[in-house]
Amino acid sequence: MFALTAGAFGIGVTEFVIMGLLMEVGTDLGVSLSSAGLLISGYALGVMAGAPVLTVLTGRWSRKHVLLGLMVIFTVGNVACALAPTYGTLMAARVLTSLSHGTFFGVGSVVATGLVPADRRASAIAIMFTGLTVATILGVPLGTWLGQWLGWRATFWAVALIGLGAVVVLAVFVPRDTEERKSSDWRADMRALGRRPVLLGLVTTALGYAGVFAVFTFIAPILTRLSGFSQAAVSPILLVFGGGMLVGNLVGGKLADRQLLPAILGSLAVLSLVLFGMTFVLHSQVLAVIAVGLFGAAAFATVPPLQMWVLEKAQGAGQSLASSLNIGAFNLGNALGAWFGGLIIDRGPGLGAVTWVAALVPLSAILVVLLSQRLDASDSATCLPVSKELECPSLEEV
Repeated sequence: MFALTAGAFGIGVTEFVIMGLLMEVGTDLGVSLSSAGLLISGYALGVMAGAPVLTVLTGRWSRKHVLLGLMVIFTVGNVACALAPTYGTLMAARVLTSLSHGTFFGVGSVVATGLVPADRRASAIAIMFTGLTVATILGVPLGTWLGQWLGWRATFWAVALIGLGAVVVLAVFVPRDTEERKSSDWRADMRALGRRPVLLGLVTTALGYAGVFAVFTFIAPILTRLSGFSQAAVSPILLVFGGGMLVGNLVGGKLADRQLLPAILGSLAVLSLVLFGMTFVLHSQVLAVIAVGLFGAAAFATVPPLQMWVLEKAQGAGQSLASSLNIGAFNLGNALGAWFGGLIIDRGPGLGAVTWVAALVPLSAILVVLLSQRLDASDSATCLPVSKELECPSLEEV
C-alpha cells in the first residue's frame, strides 16, 4: 500500500509543482506567463488521452509490471523535462510524463483493493491517494522552493529521483498478480466500459470535481481580493487546504467502506454546502481560512467514494480501464471547472459569486447518482420470476 502511495506522491508533485514555477519557466524559456500556463493544460489533456490508451495496450500485462512500466515512463519524462532546451520540448516532455498518471492511479486502485478485505477497499484507495495529498501539502511547496533556489530544472531532477525510488519500492513490495491476465480482452473491457452505470459514474466524477476546480483555480484572487490577504499569505493558507484534503480523503474512504451510496451522496452534498457557505465568510480572514480547510476536506472526501463507485459499476471486466478513465474524468472536471469559473468571472456575476454558483455543480452530480440508481432499479424490476424456484437472470445474461 505504501509503495503505491510513494508512486502517487511523485506523480502528484509533478502535476502540481509547475504551478509555482510558471514565472521561472517562462523567463528562462522566453515565453509568456499564459503560454507557460498551458503546460498545466497539456498535462491534463495527456492524462485524459493516456489513461484509456495505455490501459488497453497493457491489458495483458501483470498489474505489477504495468505499475513498474508506468513509473519508468514517469521517471524518463521528468528527466526529459529537466533537460528540455525549448518550450516545445518541455511541453512534449510534460505530455509524456502525464501518460503514466491516469493508468497508474486506475490500475493502482485495482491493485490496492485487492490487497485488503472487501470491507476496507475504499480505505485502501484513500491510502494510495494520500500520496497525492501529501504531495500537495509538502512536495509542491518544497519543489517550488527548490526551483526558485536552484532553478526550475532542479525540481524536475528531484522528482525524477523520487520516480526512481518509487520503481524500487514497487518492485520490492507490490506482490505479483494472483490471477492470470493472458485472457484479457480489450473488446470485453470496452463493452464493460460502455455500460450505462459506468458512464454515469464517470459523469458524476467529472461534475463533482468541476465544482471543486471552479473555485480552487481562482483561490488566490479570491483570498487576496475578497478576503484581503497579501499575496505572500496565499501559500500558507493553501497548506491549510492541503491538510483538509488529507483528512477528507481518509474520512471519505472510511465512510465509503461502511455504505458507499450514502458516502457519495453525503460527500457531494457537504461539498455543495461548503462551497455555498464560503460565499458568506470570505470577508472575514479568520473564517476564510477555516472555510478553505473545510473546502479541502470536502473536496477530497469525494475521491475514494467516486473511485470505488466506478470500480463497482465495472463489475470485474474492464475494472482497470474504467478506473483509469475515472482519473481522466477527475482531470476533465478540473478543466471544466476552470473554464466555468472563468465564465462566472468574465461574463457572469463576478469573482464574489464563484463559490455559490460552483455549489450548484455538485448538486447536479447528486442528480446523476439518483438517476443512475433509479434506472438500475427500473432494470431490475423488468424481470419477474414465474415461480419461487426460478430466479431472474442477471442483466449480463439478459
